[in-house]
Amino acid sequence: MSKTNRGRFFEDYQLGEVLHHAVPRTVGEGERALYHALYPARHALYSADSFAQSCGLKSSPLDDMIAFHIVFGKTVPDVSLNAVANLGYAQGRWLTPVWPGDTLRAESEVIGLKQNSNGKTGVVWVRTTGLNQHNEKVLEYVRWVMVRKGDLDAAAPQTTVPDLPDALTVNQLKVPEGLIFSDYDFAQAGEPHRWGDYELGEKIDHVDGVTVEEAEHMIATRLWQNTAKVHFDTSARPDGSRLIYGGHVISMARALSFNGLANAQMIVGLNGGAHANPCLSGDTIRAWTEVLDKAETAAPGVGAIRLRLVATKGGAPFELRDEEGKYRPEVLLDLDYWALMPR
Repeated sequence: MSKTNRGRFFEDYQLGEVLHHAVPRTVGEGERALYHALYPARHALYSADSFAQSCGLKSSPLDDMIAFHIVFGKTVPDVSLNAVANLGYAQGRWLTPVWPGDTLRAESEVIGLKQNSNGKTGVVWVRTTGLNQHNEKVLEYVRWVMVRKGDLDAAAPQTTVPDLPDALTVNQLKVPEGLIFSDYDFAQAGEPHRWGDYELGEKIDHVDGVTVEEAEHMIATRLWQNTAKVHFDTSARPDGSRLIYGGHVISMARALSFNGLANAQMIVGLNGGAHANPCLSGDTIRAWTEVLDKAETAAPGVGAIRLRLVATKGGAPFELRDEEGKYRPEVLLDLDYWALMPR
């Protein structure tokens, strides 16, 4: 009997099964330091205890995307080790801040299966939950992945595609306990623009760009313990390249969005997302944002803003799809999220 893990193939998943992912991880200031070294992350709430305390928190939590990457990485050996591509996200909610010293683990439920017409691959939908050492939910999200079949003669499962709403409502968002922006220091945050300064439909070019190198993406993917073959093994892709982890693109684009959205301090909801085209070493990531919606929250001084964050590897800003409605070839990421901002 083999003692090694070849990873799951499409025919290995069953609707409704729960996957308990291995290796819990205790996180600390080291993860924060490495995250801020890998990305130009500068949001004040995640950079200084004093700033976070002025906003009603006990100290500075770890960046939202650190929690996302760690929980995501836990799922890879069971969900996407044999994936062709990670296709999209929906219904993501950050429920409890992650503090240095917390221990994170993850579990996923299979909520959808659909074999592709070529008979060689299929799409698997999972709802993943990240939990801390107190069994509190830290975050949850749905993602769907295209996975290879190991046995091409295996029977196709009954097609089940989950019904996923286009967006979370503001009532579904969780504002961290104690968070207030009524005494917010705009000078320390880096920009004067508050919730009321943004208009629906407004588009922001974040101006800056970062060229992605093999070394940094390999460090990042190892940091999150993401073992997907396409990120490490050059024989896993027909062109012999290593695919840049999609989360690396998300974090880079989020960090670039600081220039224009420095006060979009906390990500609390992920409405949807697509990795539109592959990102490879040598690509220069740029980003722009469109304001989709705004809503008030019950927390003092705290507003919610819904943003579309688009990462590209070239082309003019604000161009997303071609005449046929397909993503333009230079578009890497299309991410729809809710953030918290001072009103």
